[in-house]
Amino acid sequence: MATNPSNIQTCYHVRSNSLPSRSHPSTSEVDEHLSRLRASEAASTFSSLSHKLNGLQDLHDCTDRLLQLPLTQQALAKEQQRKYVDELLDGSLRLLDTCSTAKDALSQTKECTQELQSILCRRQGVETGLTIKVKKYFNSRKAVKKAIRKGLKNLKHVENKRDTSSSSKGSETGATFSILREVQGATSSVLGSLFSFIYGPEIEMKSSRWSLASKLMNTKRVRCEKEELHTNEISNAEATLLPLASCKISKSDNYMHIENAQQELKKSEMCIQDLEEALECLFRRLIKARVTTLNFLNH
Repeated sequence: MATNPSNIQTCYHVRSNSLPSRSHPSTSEVDEHLSRLRASEAASTFSSLSHKLNGLQDLHDCTDRLLQLPLTQQALAKEQQRKYVDELLDGSLRLLDTCSTAKDALSQTKECTQELQSILCRRQGVETGLTIKVKKYFNSRKAVKKAIRKGLKNLKHVENKRDTSSSSKGSETGATFSILREVQGATSSVLGSLFSFIYGPEIEMKSSRWSLASKLMNTKRVRCEKEELHTNEISNAEATLLPLASCKISKSDNYMHIENAQQELKKSEMCIQDLEEALECLFRRLIKARVTTLNFLNH
């Protein structure tokens, strides 16, 4: 859903009071982490997404060390560099907004997941209101997906600004501007993958799908089809809840569906919890970088 950051190959002449060159140890370290992120597995599963988020945290730790360099701060604080710094600050604000959207999406999904788990643990059946609670879960997921679609617009704006700004790579702004834009691009890409994971595949709430959902949950011969349709823990939980949203399943089947749903909801909750923790760490790093930049600009 998000565009992978392009590798901007630029060479700059190093002068006193200029930004650190691409060969500077700090920028080289950031470059190495960018390369690892590009080379890592596509973030289509929880494990690969977690790996990407951890790599992104390491990248921002290196970026912070680059921003702490007096040479970097002196050069970025120059009045003639302000246009490019403002672009970076705008990008950082949009990334923070996107992180907040992702955090809210995870929190809302986890809250509904925990509520359903509590109900299922009491073995409440369709006749006692479980159907209504499951439909409430799906309505909440629809709201989450709507928020995600809005969040993607912020990411698209970051990508578009980065592509436009890269046209200035031959100017005197130096290698640091180039690499900071690439860091924002990498962050945008991983957040896009996170949005894609939270969003999951579209599951229509139609009666014609109940028989398919039942087959997906109970027939080994369609295991491959299940893996194709539901590639992560959140969408797996949604799939097990589909039969429980129907009033057409028998009481004998209801217990089996509840058991399946309990297992998948627990996995989904654990997955969401881990993603929340990783996202919170990233959020704090983004804030720290923004505060550092604003501080040296105001001094």
